[in-house]
Amino acid sequence: MSQDTTPWVWMDGTPVPAAEATVSVFDRSFLYGDGLFETIRVYRGVPFRWEQHFQRLTAGASFLGITLRWTADQLEAAARDLIARNQLPESLLRITLSRGVGVRGYSTRGADHPRLILTLHPAAAVNPEQVRPWKLVTASIRIPTGDRLATFKSNNKLAQILARSEAEARGADEALLLNTDGRFAEAASSNLFWIEGEVLCTTPTAEGLLAGVTRAFILELARGLGWSLAERSCRIWQLQQASAVFLTACSFEILPASHLDGAELRQSGRVLELHRAYQRAVHEGSPA
Repeated sequence: MSQDTTPWVWMDGTPVPAAEATVSVFDRSFLYGDGLFETIRVYRGVPFRWEQHFQRLTAGASFLGITLRWTADQLEAAARDLIARNQLPESLLRITLSRGVGVRGYSTRGADHPRLILTLHPAAAVNPEQVRPWKLVTASIRIPTGDRLATFKSNNKLAQILARSEAEARGADEALLLNTDGRFAEAASSNLFWIEGEVLCTTPTAEGLLAGVTRAFILELARGLGWSLAERSCRIWQLQQASAVFLTACSFEILPASHLDGAELRQSGRVLELHRAYQRAVHEGSPA
């Protein structure tokens, strides 16, 4: 287990001390990435946008043909118990679903006992007034346009791992991924937004991106603010000419971008306005 793992995890219905939590070396998630995960921000002890995350997990399990034995209410109760047990009301909750152990090879025969594991990791509070903009680079690796698997958070994220590694090697914070048609789809661990004139834009799901729960929340917030919205295909010149470029993810909420491939990007106070609206919705309303 990683060093930031909290003292307790939840495995198939049972809280287990992290030091005692083990997974078989024959588990298909370990061998092939055969499974799914969700990462959920916890505010004040409550998993944020729980229903949306569970719906995506359920849809992904159905797509992969993995039986999910837990209802939304049962799993949420387990998550809240784990949050209280670890005393981490501000945290990141990860749900990991594996097909489990089966026969050797790619066949799923015999893999009839899926594993479901919840883990928690501390999350620092986000201050929109003190966010450091990120430097972005375009990754050399490409992702398939229109990939159905990209709709879900599969346990195999090698393309994103390689893209992030390339970004860090080039002195950047994050990588943007082009699809096989040469258009931007997403960032390695987040969704891409930009402001074009008076319009808030993001890439369409058909480009091969994972449409994040936070992405959907941002669109709801912007609509509530009266902003014009559009899903548009995107090439590098559009970001270079945009009023602002930013990324979204549950772990950091909203992060403006300062550079792309070494070139400086424009900044806009509208990004801060949107982030303030995000914070109001989270901290003044119900996190659920």
